[in-house]
Amino acid sequence: MNRREMLQKTGAAAVAAGLSSFPLRWVQADEGSAKKRVFMFTKSGTYEHDVVKRHGHSSPAERILTELGKKHGFEVTCSKDGRDFDNSDLGQFDAFFFETQGNLLEKGVDGEPPMSEKGKKHFLDLIAQGKGFVGSHCASDTCHSHGSSNENQSPEQQDPYIRMLGGEFVRHDAQQRAWMRVADHHFPGLKGIDDFALLEEWYALKNFNPHLHVILVQDTTGMKGKDYQRPSYPATWAHRYHKGRVFYTSMGHRDDVWENPIFQQILLGGLSWAVGNAKADVTPNLNKAAPEASKLPDYQRQG
Repeated sequence: MNRREMLQKTGAAAVAAGLSSFPLRWVQADEGSAKKRVFMFTKSGTYEHDVVKRHGHSSPAERILTELGKKHGFEVTCSKDGRDFDNSDLGQFDAFFFETQGNLLEKGVDGEPPMSEKGKKHFLDLIAQGKGFVGSHCASDTCHSHGSSNENQSPEQQDPYIRMLGGEFVRHDAQQRAWMRVADHHFPGLKGIDDFALLEEWYALKNFNPHLHVILVQDTTGMKGKDYQRPSYPATWAHRYHKGRVFYTSMGHRDDVWENPIFQQILLGGLSWAVGNAKADVTPNLNKAAPEASKLPDYQRQG
């Protein structure tokens, strides 16, 4: 075992040992206080990821997030039905969790009812008014902006959902082991986590909100595939959307990633901040953490 492999294994073991008590801030101040409520939405448009494909009553991602909720004191309601966003009682939830794909306003490959324009605006308004949002993996491959997929768009050209999220999927290449570089060790969930490598389907991203607080950076050094022939760029971030809190991580494609204690700790940290149970300094740091993030590969030259 080389030094890099040893660091990965010992780091994962250390996180696993501490995960059972993290995050303490999920525990309510008193027995009478209400649990935080999370609405998990996993509708798929043109492609349904295995991790959100239901087998029986739940998918692997739904099962794991629900189990984490039972363990750490928050409630999870799972849905693939876009009509739920028209409900007037949607505001009962403290945060929304998306691992979605494609145009949510159209019926997709999963056969589930689409979201309406009214429902989409309702959901975005709730976040702007103070609700939390957490997105995983293909949440950035959702509600794409107008214009070429291989170019950055101005904020005016970006879909309102993308402006809320803070970044947008371009494409991906073959799954491979690559490095996540920690840009903020103080963000909730990052305590004890140093740079780590993971086998994952890594998303190439664009349209980064200049006000992002970058937490993890995709180190493109040595990565295979034309989509990664570019400077390093944000892979996990947080930012304020008006009064709301938004957290996104590009991780979450594979079942074994969802089962990984490092991923779970980072996800719990993002959720705890998004619902207001944890404080964090989300001062914009994009120019420092990934100063050349907006530079995309020359797809025309690469063919």
